[in-house]
Amino acid sequence: MAPVKKLVDASELNSFVTSLLVAYDVSQDHAQRMADIFTWSNLRGVDSHGVARVPRYVELFDKGEANRNPQMKEQILRPALAMLDADFAPGAVALGRAVDMGVEMARSQGVAWVQVKHTVHAGAMGYYAERAANQGMLAIIMLAGMPNMAYPGARPAAVATSPLAIGVPAADQEPFLLDMATATIALGKIKQYALRGEALPENSAVTAEGIPTTDAEQAKMPLPLGGMKGAGMSLAFELITSVLSGVPVVAPVHARLEGAKRHRQNASVIIVDPSAFGDAGQFQSQVAETLNSIRGLAPVAEGDQIGVPGDRGGATAAKRKANGIPLPEKILGELNDMAEAKGLASLATTS
Repeated sequence: MAPVKKLVDASELNSFVTSLLVAYDVSQDHAQRMADIFTWSNLRGVDSHGVARVPRYVELFDKGEANRNPQMKEQILRPALAMLDADFAPGAVALGRAVDMGVEMARSQGVAWVQVKHTVHAGAMGYYAERAANQGMLAIIMLAGMPNMAYPGARPAAVATSPLAIGVPAADQEPFLLDMATATIALGKIKQYALRGEALPENSAVTAEGIPTTDAEQAKMPLPLGGMKGAGMSLAFELITSVLSGVPVVAPVHARLEGAKRHRQNASVIIVDPSAFGDAGQFQSQVAETLNSIRGLAPVAEGDQIGVPGDRGGATAAKRKANGIPLPEKILGELNDMAEAKGLASLATTS
């Protein structure tokens, strides 16, 4: 049976989570950044990366795997190249800053590449790509982290479910927004299936022993998207992000080096200013024309609607902004228990 859900207003959820994180000793600015990406994720239906993650983040802080008060260091390497050592800051803080750095650099250089090392769980990558696209920039963002995905023919978790996000601004509409993982299914979505008591799709995950399963409770690793294609992309992202930054993750884990299992992620944030190539307004108009040409294709099944990456999340966000964000009672209970422990009021629901 699917869990009972109640509706929560998006702005109230954002304010509640911000106050909750502040109560758990996160700075106001960092708490707001984290609440923004959690709320964005829930609005767009990416519930696996939404407020359900809040207890886990507090746990990471308490264990010292994430830093409540990171001392991030920014280094300009070349006019269009930068390095951001995040000091194990949450992804919302680290990648948010990296995007802002990239946008600022791209306005003068035309392009920027910002390497991010030593961050912790970046969350929904589309959020950062959209952040850049909303400022008229094209964004390509890659992430790599701890091995948590199967590799063809290998038994243990070998590579990460490394995501890729691409954002492209379009005239008079929401940006093109591709947000995908190299896995068939995200780990967070496996947990969502378990919460709902539903079976996983076939050939999406395996047990700890590498045996395919549709039991979300038994699933420990997702399978790579397209077999070796997804595994190869993940390995490429590890080379481009972690190894290029001088902080490899995969090799130390498999060599069982001391400290190698500490949770961490690295990213490459590439920002391009379309105006460096010509008229930015014309570019955005042609992007919109291209996207609309795909939306206008004849569907195979009568009545179906053809969409492009970003459409489904945007439609879900519009609906949830109007009607509220549905949250399972279990997640509401965890958040309200955390709030009660700090003397805060519970999160209000509408149904």
